[in-house]
Amino acid sequence: MDVTNFFSKDQQKAITNAIVEAELNTSGEIRVHIESYCKDDPMKRALTLFHSLEMHKTQHHNGVLFYLALKSHKLAIIGDKAIHHHVKQSFWDEQSVNMQALFAQNLYTEALVASILAAGVKLKEHFPHEKTDINELSDEISFGL
Repeated sequence: MDVTNFFSKDQQKAITNAIVEAELNTSGEIRVHIESYCKDDPMKRALTLFHSLEMHKTQHHNGVLFYLALKSHKLAIIGDKAIHHHVKQSFWDEQSVNMQALFAQNLYTEALVASILAAGVKLKEHFPHEKTDINELSDEISFGL
C-alpha cells in the first residue's frame, strides 16, 4: 500500500486545512504522520517520529503529533512536554476512541479533521495565539513506508 495515495488530494487538503484552522487560535503546532506498518508499540513509534520530525524543538514545547499506521490499524497521539503538563491523557484517549470509531466506518479524513480541530480548541485554552507566533512546523502530512 502506497500511503501517499490512501487519501485523495482533496482529502489531504481537508486534513491540512484542519491543521491550519486549528493553529489559528493557538501557538500549538500540530502534525500528521501516516505510514503503512508499525511493528512496535504505536506510542514508541510516534515518539521516535516526534523527534525525527523535530517537533520537540518548538519554542513552547507544545507540538502534537497524530500518528497512523494504516495497515497495522494503529494510532497514537503524542504531545510535547508542555502539552502533557496542561492537557490530561484522558483528552487524547477520548480523541483516539472517537477516531477509531470513525475509522471503523472508513471515515478516515473525517476522523482526523474532527480530532485535529478538537486539539486546536484544547490547545487554545493553554497556549493561546500570540502576535509574535510563527508557524514553526509544516502543516503538510508527512508519510513513511
